[in-house]
Amino acid sequence: MEKKDTTPMKISSISELHNLLKLPKPLHPLVSLVDNTKMIVNKELLNRSFHLNFYKISYKFSEHGKMGYGQGYYDFNEGGMMFTSPGQILSTDADAEYCGYSLLVHPDFIRSYPLAKNIKKFGFFSYDTNEALHLSDHEKTVITGLLDNIKNELNTAIDEVSQDVIVSYIDVLLNYSNRFYKRQFITRKAVNSDLLSKMDTVLEDYFNQEQTLKSGIPTVEFLASQLHLSPHYLSDMLRNLTGQNAQQHIHEKLIEKAKEYLTATNFSVSEVAYALGFEHPQSFNKLFKKKTDETPLSYRQLFN
Repeated sequence: MEKKDTTPMKISSISELHNLLKLPKPLHPLVSLVDNTKMIVNKELLNRSFHLNFYKISYKFSEHGKMGYGQGYYDFNEGGMMFTSPGQILSTDADAEYCGYSLLVHPDFIRSYPLAKNIKKFGFFSYDTNEALHLSDHEKTVITGLLDNIKNELNTAIDEVSQDVIVSYIDVLLNYSNRFYKRQFITRKAVNSDLLSKMDTVLEDYFNQEQTLKSGIPTVEFLASQLHLSPHYLSDMLRNLTGQNAQQHIHEKLIEKAKEYLTATNFSVSEVAYALGFEHPQSFNKLFKKKTDETPLSYRQLFN
């Protein structure tokens, strides 16, 4: 039996992807708006992973009217958006039934614009596929309107300002997407509050079971994996819910545990540091002082 190739297929150019999906040549070599219903996916490509060398912004909606999210929770039935950046691994799903559009943007297309730097601030490019942006009716109108503008511009004869106009539309599209994600964090406040409670339980168990002695200080990646979220989504969700990112929450819980050790045990400051997962006591002292305006020793003396 022939062994299945699991190596991601590297696709360096937008033209290469068009050719692979049996699409007409792109109207511009560095940017393209693809109608997903026009794609012809070879059976050999199903359930195969891909390594794209460009940005991919997809607006998709289920043919059955609903799009799942995480454990089945969703906000709207009007479609969802997913964002991937160059270098991320994507996979095809043989069972997927959706239609929509994919905007493909090569980094070279925006390289001489402020967007080349600003695009890195949009954390949703690192979200998992189950953390899609779900759109309301009004939001769908905004997004499809911007995609139509890009489509019209691509179908217009290229001139000296074409690139400026398209980049401007992409910039607006991303800023609207950022606004809608912030709305989504608010409309999912009850769900996210449950996640916050679960996160506190995970951290509490981690410290109480002294996993720090074996694995060190819990990382954002560990915390996200326990909650079945991507690290970026977890931090953005927490920032919108509490004003603190995931790393700050970990530090907050760590300081709480440090205070317990300092007031309820005879551990030296060095022993407290090692018990919490620090390799060097100096690092613990620095963090404790930063968070409390007290050194661990002076904090202990307050209770003696």
